[in-house]
Amino acid sequence: MSNQDLQAAALGLAPTLPAAAAAPAHGPISLDDVPLNRFHIKIAGLTFGAHFTEGFALGTIGYALASLNRQMPLDAFWMGMIGSSALMGIFVGSLVFGWLSDRLGRQKIFLLSFLIITAAAFAQFYVSSPFELCLLRVLIGFGMGGDFAVGHAILAEFSPRKHRGTLLGSFSVVWTVGYVVANVLGMHYADASPDAWRWLLASAGIPALIVLVLRMGTPESPRWLHGKGRIAEAKAIVLKHFGPNVTLDGGHDEHAQSHGGFMRLFRKDLIRRTIFNCAFFVCLVIPYFAIYTFLPTILKAIHLNDGSGADLLLNGFLVLGALIGIWLTIKLSRRVFLIASFAVTCLSLVALSVLPESATLAMIVAFAIFTLTMSAFSNLVGVFPPECFPTEVRACGVGLAIACSRLGSAVGTFLLPLGILHLGFHATMMVLAAVLLIGMVVSIAWAPETKHLTLNEASGA
Repeated sequence: MSNQDLQAAALGLAPTLPAAAAAPAHGPISLDDVPLNRFHIKIAGLTFGAHFTEGFALGTIGYALASLNRQMPLDAFWMGMIGSSALMGIFVGSLVFGWLSDRLGRQKIFLLSFLIITAAAFAQFYVSSPFELCLLRVLIGFGMGGDFAVGHAILAEFSPRKHRGTLLGSFSVVWTVGYVVANVLGMHYADASPDAWRWLLASAGIPALIVLVLRMGTPESPRWLHGKGRIAEAKAIVLKHFGPNVTLDGGHDEHAQSHGGFMRLFRKDLIRRTIFNCAFFVCLVIPYFAIYTFLPTILKAIHLNDGSGADLLLNGFLVLGALIGIWLTIKLSRRVFLIASFAVTCLSLVALSVLPESATLAMIVAFAIFTLTMSAFSNLVGVFPPECFPTEVRACGVGLAIACSRLGSAVGTFLLPLGILHLGFHATMMVLAAVLLIGMVVSIAWAPETKHLTLNEASGA
């Protein structure tokens, strides 16, 4: 069995097939129903590598800030600004690059986004002020925003529906692995030297450079080409990577050129899905980023940073939860998984807000349940948005949902240290629980069920 077959098996997917064998010889088959092949694994690997890098780059900041603060003292304002700066960059980048991707193509943004991330990540080593670091983190986030928008779109447009949920949901797993690896490195090396924070932050440039090099030569999305009327180019890519019997029938809108753009997302047929994707995404990531960006600070506030290993345990639960999330994405309907997870995480934070600080074990259990569930259903942020929007505005739709989520999480991350300072830990956790409750209500009202639909049916195209 090849390495690619082993990778597919690890994700619970069928063994890979050569591109020429992707379709049976007896008749045509839709791109939505083509068997998984080596090309799918390659595209998945390129997007997974990107998410590892992005998780790693965001994960480095928590422990780097603690080290930086001893060399370059920061007040609560600059702690919040630097902690949220990459999220602010993602807000802008996902809007700009999502729009450009629907007009210029997926492949160009697929490369450009990581060129920006790589250069800005390495440049962090040379910063001499909080402002410079904040600016570079915004730039890293700008590149990430582009990659989030185009990466989700391009993998969705290549993936067969049977494996689409698994592949898109796996984004969260790989992102979480990168985030946890950064946290573990921070735990062990952030205090190794006065300049350890520089090495920690700049180390994100290494996986970014690898991804950038490997992405060279990636083909354009045939669905995007087909929607733009470039039929011959689309068919050539399908023929090369999936075989002669695979078709793009139903895979495009003849009028896509005149119906794209952000305004299309707010027309009658899409507005409810647009609001749902933005709202659920915002309500999910606000507590995620607020809590885990400042995990060392939070553990200190509840007296769990005493060498008990709580931080390492919670990072382990992040990875375990993400893996469980893949299985739940396969087994449960999208709606049930989303609504139930909002309920569990909300109750977990309520428990954290009412438990006394002396109840150490109970607080660890509540934090562990929150972490497992939050990590598990974070998989759905890679699944719902690309499934809910048609090809001509898929990157715009994904980009808008990501932009709203990162704006919300940037505000939450900026306010969290101020909230703990002025309101206290318990009241701050109750506020975050209220955010999750709003997410549950929105999901009950508007979440569609897209699990067994083709990409065009799921998006309502």
